[in-house]
Amino acid sequence: MIAGMGVAIPANVLTNADLERMIDTSDAWIRERTGIEKRHIIEEGRYTSDLCAEAGRNALADAGLAVDTVDLICVATVTGDMAFPSTACIVQEKLGARNASALDIAAACSGFLYALSWADAMIALGRARTVLVIGGETLSRVTDYQDRTTAVLFGDGAGAVLLQPSDGMRGVIDTYLRSDGRFGHLLRIDGLGTKIPSSHESVDRRDQFIKMEGREVFKQAVTAMGDAAETILQRNGLDGSDIDLLIPHQANLRIIDATAKRVNIPPERVFVNIDQYGNTSAASIPIALEEARRTGRLQPGGLALMVAFGSGFTWASALVRF
Repeated sequence: MIAGMGVAIPANVLTNADLERMIDTSDAWIRERTGIEKRHIIEEGRYTSDLCAEAGRNALADAGLAVDTVDLICVATVTGDMAFPSTACIVQEKLGARNASALDIAAACSGFLYALSWADAMIALGRARTVLVIGGETLSRVTDYQDRTTAVLFGDGAGAVLLQPSDGMRGVIDTYLRSDGRFGHLLRIDGLGTKIPSSHESVDRRDQFIKMEGREVFKQAVTAMGDAAETILQRNGLDGSDIDLLIPHQANLRIIDATAKRVNIPPERVFVNIDQYGNTSAASIPIALEEARRTGRLQPGGLALMVAFGSGFTWASALVRF
């Protein structure tokens, strides 16, 4: 079950009006195509691990648990502090979680649900009892603000949940994970790895920034998120009428609408906050989850369907009873 939740949102805000002064775009163009109004940008001197640790502390406080009860930390991110050590190990040190093992999971925007599935499996096997699952990103550090097609999309933030064994009434009911590496070239960062080591030439080519074939990604995302939502409902003998709240990855309002329609969930039972945060990748669903609980959209006993799609391509869904 989810024993606690927490988020960390940078104070700095980048609005559509700000972007109008930076690149050839407009507030109307951004809203019409994405649904985004603003996004939060991490401060100088702070890193992904800082956001993840803050979200983790908030989740521990929400659960009323001491940090030494955590025995596994899973951090979903593609914007870690460095190649190694893992961001999860850095978070472990910042939290003082001496009793925990730690690892990163890189599944892009699907990362939080991949991490949730891993944590649930470890608890089910008896290998862990209290798992801190964190999705955290600082996508502003890899966003090309000279590229009008991607500059408007991404924001920074982190969200965390504390997962413990179910009490029989609440918890993770099922998770569904898929991937297809044939489409990896459509959404990628060419640099920052061993294939194209950092050099003056790679920096001049702007290889360190996100590249995306937007139309193709959109088409694949609509299909994959719909499939993930439909599949997990069908194999659990459920349909859209059984879901109290759909919490989708916040990448594009049109993709969210298409996913909801695919499984017949009306707009009033779909959680949307993309307008306030933009696409925060692996942080998207846990931020939305905490906000849904805080605002009363998700009540104890409520059944949530979470669904995501990300680079790889990866996609995933989860059913959770709160």
